[in-house]
Amino acid sequence: MAGNGAMIIELDRKRMTAMAEKDIATLQALLSDDLVYCHSSARLDTKQSLIGAMQSGATVYTGVDPSDVKAQDCGDAVVLTGVARIQVLSNGKPNAFSVRFTDVYAKKGASWQMVTWQSTRLSE
Repeated sequence: MAGNGAMIIELDRKRMTAMAEKDIATLQALLSDDLVYCHSSARLDTKQSLIGAMQSGATVYTGVDPSDVKAQDCGDAVVLTGVARIQVLSNGKPNAFSVRFTDVYAKKGASWQMVTWQSTRLSE
């Protein structure tokens, strides 16, 4: 399964775009049911709570732009590291910041899904 890195980087870019465009169908497909999503604030979300916050309007991503993304292909898992510029409305309050992230995708059957996200806010 070597050589999945570039494909997963593009898949994660698609996921970030889906977050900014509130494309719930794409997120349902790309996020694993057992997702652990650790925000830069240390708040934890599951797939259901992350999508639920987006659907309710409590969290509205207006931009998620990755850079300097690298992939480590581990066979049935790919670990991504990089930087992302995030623009979000959280409970109606605008916020923009950059994070360094670690993101893990796992092969589940015939598809790849994100299983873990961990981010740390960068000083501006």
